[in-house]
Amino acid sequence: MENGQMNLEERPLILVAEDDDSNFKLIKAIIGKKYDIVWAKNGQEMVDNFNEYRGKTKAMLMDIKMPIMNGLEATKIIREMEPDIPIIMQTAYAFNTDKENAMKAGATEVLVKPITLAALRGCLSKYFPEVTW
Repeated sequence: MENGQMNLEERPLILVAEDDDSNFKLIKAIIGKKYDIVWAKNGQEMVDNFNEYRGKTKAMLMDIKMPIMNGLEATKIIREMEPDIPIIMQTAYAFNTDKENAMKAGATEVLVKPITLAALRGCLSKYFPEVTW
């Protein structure tokens, strides 16, 4: 039992904000075997999840365009509480202004959708070198 709990604790927790079911399933398929994931369908849920899992969260994947509260607003709120956590924003738009807005909001990095296995794993490997694929 104790070893089982140790293994669960060793898996980094990543909060994922994604309003599209198929995009979330893709992310889960790419990283779900190595990371624990908590899913939010909008920015407000992401802020709520961050408050709930604050001491355990190791990184976030944040969609920019979401209902109720977008990813930029959610990132600004979370950055006020936690300035150092990696927040990797995802956008379907590859315009420089989208990337600039994400970085101004507090994103650590910006990935352009569609998210690929190599891009997501490569990005997360910078923050979690101990996780081997």
